[in-house]
Amino acid sequence: MALLEDGRTAEVYIERRGKRSVVGHVWKGRVGNVLAGMEAAFIDVGLEKSGFLHVDEVVAMGVPKHRRQIAELLKKGDQVLVQATKDPMGTKGCRLTMQLSLAGRFVVYVPYGDGVGVSRKLLDDERRRLRKICGALPLEGGLIVRTAAAGASAQDIARDYAALRRLWAALQGRSEQVQSPALLYSEADVSLKVIRDLLNPNVEEVLVDDPAQHERIHNFLKRTSPDMARRVRLYEGDQPMLTALGVEKAIRSTLDRRAPLPSGGYLIIDDTEAMTVIDVNSGRNVGRGGSRLEDTVTKTNLEAAVEVVRQLRLRDIGGIVIIDFIDMSDEKNRRAVSDALDAELAKDRTRTFVAEISPLGLVQMTRQNISDGPREVMSERCPECEATGFVPSDETLAIEAARGIARGVAEVEDERVQVRVSPRVASLLNDDGRARVQTIEEQTGRSIVVEPDRGLHDDEVRVRSSAAAVA
Repeated sequence: MALLEDGRTAEVYIERRGKRSVVGHVWKGRVGNVLAGMEAAFIDVGLEKSGFLHVDEVVAMGVPKHRRQIAELLKKGDQVLVQATKDPMGTKGCRLTMQLSLAGRFVVYVPYGDGVGVSRKLLDDERRRLRKICGALPLEGGLIVRTAAAGASAQDIARDYAALRRLWAALQGRSEQVQSPALLYSEADVSLKVIRDLLNPNVEEVLVDDPAQHERIHNFLKRTSPDMARRVRLYEGDQPMLTALGVEKAIRSTLDRRAPLPSGGYLIIDDTEAMTVIDVNSGRNVGRGGSRLEDTVTKTNLEAAVEVVRQLRLRDIGGIVIIDFIDMSDEKNRRAVSDALDAELAKDRTRTFVAEISPLGLVQMTRQNISDGPREVMSERCPECEATGFVPSDETLAIEAARGIARGVAEVEDERVQVRVSPRVASLLNDDGRARVQTIEEQTGRSIVVEPDRGLHDDEVRVRSSAAAVA
């Protein structure tokens, strides 16, 4: 699924068979290790890796958070209801909470919560109206009113809340009948989840290229938001829908390090284990005749502020992000770039925090990371470079192969020796007049024959006597 803003792809959601996101799933889990030193516990929920539950996410009625100690709240073998707030990533299991929340079209029901919260993205008058509607409901627990509730009637809110209360009752009943670990509730798949969370009066239309999925989404909206159902239509163009709308091109671009800017500048986006670093470069943007360097740099940085946020959303980049804008000497220009960045971040639904510009002129920020982005879904670790992005040069391979041959030849007694290496390395050893091989022959008094073997990697060397090879 893709979200388009002003004709450009702003966000994409990719879900593969057998690799669905588990965010929102609810399990009856079993407490494994309780780590007092980390104030956390690992919970077995039936996935490959146990989930991580911090003490702040434990529901303990009447116990102030600042006085909680995990060892006093949980012990090994306890059975608990938990919900995933973050997918497993890399070597880490999913992040869990006991403060469950069940999302509907207009409201989110928090069984162990209290009070009513209303989205701050709504206008004050609408917030007061919705708060009044929720105040008249027979609340048991907490309720969060979503942005999608704008314009919803009291009947719509009440129907949504009643459905979530029934769901919670069903979850409680099932939890009493099963042994842990057991999945009690699966969050909606990505199509219905995005429709539920994003479809609001600001959305012009929803295009669906699959008749069965179109019918499914249409039926969902007829039950929850009949007025919105008419905005969903079946795509019947000649080209594949994502190709025609430019989404396929945008998805492929998430695998590139470089992202262009309108005036000829570009971004370089590098990911490390600890953070993502984004460098702004002026590139071909050298300004026009009579323009000052400061003006050219400011224009590039303003374009970069917009594109940086688009790339954060498009690639779903999370964690620590460092942005290296081009240096500006004018404080007014630095403030303008900072304001432009804040304005774009306001469009991002994912929680972000931007620190003040560092003394080195770097913008430091964090962005909530919930699940894998398009690049993680579509790619895998390179077996050659182990995801560093670098492979040994030809000369390095030749030198290392020569060293490996010298070590191997020293362990063989026969005068004639057969060496097998990858075709690339064989070509490197033979193309320089066998200079490196001849040096080893002179040093050892052996005759060496180098042969290519397609079954070997570039860093592998096999040495054995010619007699053994013939046998």
